[in-house]
Amino acid sequence: MIFNRKGRGRLLEAVSDFEAAVRGQDADRAEQAFGALHEHFGEAGDQEVQEAGARLAALLMDVPPGPRGTVAVIVGACVERGADAGPCAPAVFEGLLDAVRGAGEFCERWAATGGGELPDPESSDVDDALLERVGPQAAMAWWTLQQWEMASVAMLNHPGVRTSLDPALRGEVLALLRPVEEASGHDFKCLTYALTVLDEEPLVALDRASGRGYALRMSGIGDNFQLHTLLARVLAGGGHVDAYVPSAQEAAVCRDAPGQVPTTGSFNLVAADGSWIWNEGAPVDIPVVDGARLLVLDPPPYPRGWPAGRFFPGMQGDLVLERVLTDEETARWFAHVAPAKSPGAAV
Repeated sequence: MIFNRKGRGRLLEAVSDFEAAVRGQDADRAEQAFGALHEHFGEAGDQEVQEAGARLAALLMDVPPGPRGTVAVIVGACVERGADAGPCAPAVFEGLLDAVRGAGEFCERWAATGGGELPDPESSDVDDALLERVGPQAAMAWWTLQQWEMASVAMLNHPGVRTSLDPALRGEVLALLRPVEEASGHDFKCLTYALTVLDEEPLVALDRASGRGYALRMSGIGDNFQLHTLLARVLAGGGHVDAYVPSAQEAAVCRDAPGQVPTTGSFNLVAADGSWIWNEGAPVDIPVVDGARLLVLDPPPYPRGWPAGRFFPGMQGDLVLERVLTDEETARWFAHVAPAKSPGAAV
């Protein structure tokens, strides 16, 4: 999230003006203060930004629908600069739910009034004909949904927010997103993946070649590329399995270090039923068996490399080996596992 770097020390003044304008329903003053928020954000001190985040979040649902999504993005930017995500998140998620509902209504009304290619919020404007066709609330929801996605991901980068998020709200947003994606063809992958990130999640990994098993725990892992690299570092790097060992730097960028570095695949990740767990997916794709995500490690069927790193650069990931399973425990887990499938059969 990038803002102009001007006016250090004046952000809270702009926040105060914006609060007064919104509560006083003074549109002209609100527009001026809104511009000042952008103008002074970049060079504001961290303490000032942190206070601004909480105050703007408290005001968020009183902001008119037009600029509300942009204010949510500013709140997200404040959180990225150190504002406490806990008190900022509830209003952002309330706005997100409204936006997803409204975007669904937009798609339904668009289809009911002739259909055609949906307008692109980034390259087209809201005009009177569109407002008459779908209604102002649905139109505004469609135009701002990507802003709510950005703001929500900024909140979900924080484990405390993820673990305290109401499961019913999480489920409703995910359910409402699916028809919007189907109708629009737009991919809300970042939001979907962020909402399904697992924390303190048990993972059992079985190495088919050696017949050994491992109990692990994963948190904050955005996709299976990241999981794959961390698994290889923990298990192959620890001498437990025979596979390519990612370097310390390859693992570090998958935990909390910035940037990306090239890496090589160590395994083929497989579910208990023999179906492949694709690197392009997320850990939530790994089926639960007897209370844990159960993953089988097979040799890679072909060489594959990718940039090691984090799907969410602002989210710290971790994978911990809790213990090596006993032979008896491993045998019980392997009892759930189907035989390996050939590459042709798995695709």
